[in-house]
Amino acid sequence: MLLVLGILLIASNLRAPITAVGPLVGTIIEDTHMSNTMAGLLTTLPLLGFAALSPLAPKLARQFGTEATLLAALFILTLGIILRSVPSVASLFLGTAMLGLAIAAGNVLLPSLIKREFPHRIGLFTGSFTLTMSIWAAIASGVSVPIAQGLGYGWRVALLCWAGLSVITFMVWFRQLRHTPPKVPMKVIKAWSPLWHSKVAWQVTLFMGLQSIAFYSAIAWLPEVLYDKGISLSHAGWMLSMMQFISLPAAFGVPLLAARLPNQRGIVTVTAILYIVGYTGLLSGHTEWLTLSILMLGLAQGSSISLALTLFGLRSTNAHQAAELSGMAQSIGYLLAAGGPILFGFFHDLTHSWNTSLLFLLTVSILQFIVGLGAGRNVTISVSKDQVA
Repeated sequence: MLLVLGILLIASNLRAPITAVGPLVGTIIEDTHMSNTMAGLLTTLPLLGFAALSPLAPKLARQFGTEATLLAALFILTLGIILRSVPSVASLFLGTAMLGLAIAAGNVLLPSLIKREFPHRIGLFTGSFTLTMSIWAAIASGVSVPIAQGLGYGWRVALLCWAGLSVITFMVWFRQLRHTPPKVPMKVIKAWSPLWHSKVAWQVTLFMGLQSIAFYSAIAWLPEVLYDKGISLSHAGWMLSMMQFISLPAAFGVPLLAARLPNQRGIVTVTAILYIVGYTGLLSGHTEWLTLSILMLGLAQGSSISLALTLFGLRSTNAHQAAELSGMAQSIGYLLAAGGPILFGFFHDLTHSWNTSLLFLLTVSILQFIVGLGAGRNVTISVSKDQVA
């Protein structure tokens, strides 16, 4: 039970420090006088951190143990959150980069930890930690503006408060160091090197990256898009929060369903339809469609992220291969995703309209559907160098 509590607490830290920024982007821009493109870079820095550390996380876990690596990541996360709130633009970017590196370890190692500890209940526990992650992400989006403006504490305090959650998690997870299992000999892991030559591994990677482009672009810019359509900034922040709350049923249910189905292509298809309906509603410009569009996008995002995380376990043959696949998918996937918020802001700066940016995300959703059909096949990555999926 302590392990399960620790996993859920770590999951609660994997999105909240990032989603808290989106509703405050306009305030940050006004206070620091940065451009939309630079603001997009701010929201992209965690993704660059994900891309940089994700391939190293499995190696660190093998060297020092999964539990110890996650504990170190929680310490760095807390420092990053604190540094981000120091009154300096340089510290804002440096702290954001640090928390991105820390969160990357949790992103990569939690799916493999679940594969190791709960190999016959991957769907249940993946759904549980994805649900927890999504709940706290939604809370962070919803309370940022009330804390910063409603209570008058400012955007820096609104971002700083999430250090409290990471400190609590650190204290709970510290006890897991006494239960670290024996390390796996490196010679056993050499058989898994063909991962980067596997077709299905690349399809899972691209699916992860494309869904991340959509998620982080929306997290960074959706409040500004809605504000441009006449909605107050506070209301827009709660709309972003609602989008994440509505993702919760899908975030929990999709892994359970995916683990029971012979393949996941049907889930991929339904997710693509939800994305297309959601983006079309936003593009229509009719305010009466906004709520429905946000609901559709929320369900699509919950389905996408939870399916991507579930595929790490379903397409791998053991816990260490799951960690390697998770590291590969999140490294390259988040490197692709890093361009999402920047391009979204750039298209607006270029055309002075959010429609081009929304068309960009609509195209991304179509590409996600195409690669998802391949990733959803009922195959696993072979551990043989001569036979890869």
